[in-house]
Amino acid sequence: MTLLLIDVGNTHTQFGVYEKGKLKRDYRVASEVVRTEDEIGIVVLSLLEHDGIKPGRIGGVGISSVVPNLTGILERMSRKYFGCEPLVVGSDLKLGLQINYDPPSAVGSDRICAAVAGYRKYGGPLIILDFGTATTFDVVSSEGVYLGGAIAPGLETGAMDLQRRAAKLPRIDLRFPNEVIGKTTILSMQSGIMFAAVDAMEGIVRRIKISLGTDAKVIATGGFAGIMASRTKVIDFIEPALVLEGVRIIYEENKKRNGKSRR
Repeated sequence: MTLLLIDVGNTHTQFGVYEKGKLKRDYRVASEVVRTEDEIGIVVLSLLEHDGIKPGRIGGVGISSVVPNLTGILERMSRKYFGCEPLVVGSDLKLGLQINYDPPSAVGSDRICAAVAGYRKYGGPLIILDFGTATTFDVVSSEGVYLGGAIAPGLETGAMDLQRRAAKLPRIDLRFPNEVIGKTTILSMQSGIMFAAVDAMEGIVRRIKISLGTDAKVIATGGFAGIMASRTKVIDFIEPALVLEGVRIIYEENKKRNGKSRR
């Protein structure tokens, strides 16, 4: 079966086409809540057509969303353009993980999906770093219990807030400078933002491992995973499509139990 899986973040929405459990194509668009199901449907159809994928091949749709206003729009889009009743990821589904969070429904679906996919592939204990609008740290025990984690401002979020609050500071490209001592305002900002993010990430990972009382594998995902991993030794694996992979696993486990996905 060919699946269309959707990861809705606060900044970007990623669409992934899976065939026989493998990611064949993926697309990224802005998460604009002003769009209708028809606008999104036309965009998705155009992307699929560009790669020669006919809409009739899509036999199921899974959605992970942290933007409630977009969730319903994507559900309607799935029914109208693909004839599928979508599966929307939540803590009430069959996950293969126990959620130890108060309340379980408060865990973001992206964090659930990343934890499910990470544990399925690597086992535990596991620390998952997602570098997006927020930088999240999620922890899974060796017994498959989601233990919670930490949430911090993302790289881009922190940089934009600094630029917005300080009138004389410019917008910058988020990359590491060659030297920690900046000789210009831009280099100084890049040094402060990027190296501080690495040090903060390493510090939180270290504290989590101390709290666990054992070592743990560390996986990185999200848009800044690659650049952050290039400057630290604490990240063991980079998984760019970890959330989409979690949507796939959850979709297949729940549709297997509940029946067919197409109406």
